[in-house]
Amino acid sequence: MRLAWRNLSHDRLRFAVTIIGIAFAVFLMVFQGSLLTGFLRAAASGINATDGDIWIVARGVQCFEFATPLPKRFREISMGVPGVESASRMAVGFAVWRKPSGMSQLVLLVGAESGVGPRFPIPYINPNTTAAIPDAILVDRSNAFSLESVTVPVSLEVNQRRAKTVEIIDGFGSFFGAPYVFTSYADATRYLDVPQEETFYIIVKVANGYDVKTVQRELTARLPDADVLTREEFARRSQLFWVIKTGAGGALLLAALLAWLVGLVIVSQNIYATTMENLEEYATLKAIGAPRRYIRGVVLTQALVSGVIGSCAGLIAVFPAADAITEMISWIYTPWWLPVMMIGVGLLMCCLASIVSIRKALSVEPARVFRA
Repeated sequence: MRLAWRNLSHDRLRFAVTIIGIAFAVFLMVFQGSLLTGFLRAAASGINATDGDIWIVARGVQCFEFATPLPKRFREISMGVPGVESASRMAVGFAVWRKPSGMSQLVLLVGAESGVGPRFPIPYINPNTTAAIPDAILVDRSNAFSLESVTVPVSLEVNQRRAKTVEIIDGFGSFFGAPYVFTSYADATRYLDVPQEETFYIIVKVANGYDVKTVQRELTARLPDADVLTREEFARRSQLFWVIKTGAGGALLLAALLAWLVGLVIVSQNIYATTMENLEEYATLKAIGAPRRYIRGVVLTQALVSGVIGSCAGLIAVFPAADAITEMISWIYTPWWLPVMMIGVGLLMCCLASIVSIRKALSVEPARVFRA
């Protein structure tokens, strides 16, 4: 350990460059990982905010945002299935938001019945009732400024119909451009001109004592023209759509991989340069009979010491940066396990970077020390 530290501290500039390279790589990996994790979380936020166990959607619907109509009678059919406690409707569609200034913007309008659960944003008259405020809209804080709804209430128009923003909410920031806005189911169907015999989603809550999978199979048998998915299955389908079919998540994952490769190259170059500079020391160790595992341990220790210091420096920079960018990207999210995992990834990067250096140190001839 002492020899490894002496080799590192001998050339402090090179050591600093190594630390900066590792810190930069770890910072980028955690930051890109936070973007990807937040992206996946936001892609399923509308689904996971409900208490329903099963979602009935039109055949082939890939994600929450791009809903297509299904017959409203499916709700009555589902209520006849044993184990179904409630079946609530939800309407989702794009609408034109006309701001108080007269400017227009496309928004994703979401309206649900009260049975979807208390966590789902619906403009209730008060918390103790399921009656909704007529013509009322809820807007996420991250989109309030762009929708000219910073101070509520604000009068506006949705699809040329009168509406008003009554409350600013949190946790539903848009990740694909069009802001989310929320209203009651009755107002959503009116704003979106949904025919009376149609709806978009039916959210089923399974009664206590019944198996969700059993109820799902029965609903699938009775509704062959629809996709019957558990909440987790629909959330996963929506996430996979945005990650794979749009390429957005893939770009974030690729950026994290490139950060890892950049760090690997920087660390490899610097550890190799340190090893080459101290070849005579390794030759001396071999000449006095030092075992190969000792030499291997010195080089590996140099890599791990650099990895620990660099990883910690990178993690220290992540959280202030994530907090600062929340104003622009409200859905960024850093779970506790991500930085912990990235420390391990950073150390693995350093171990891989030391392989070439270890081979060079082990291959040096002991006689080299007498020729130096």
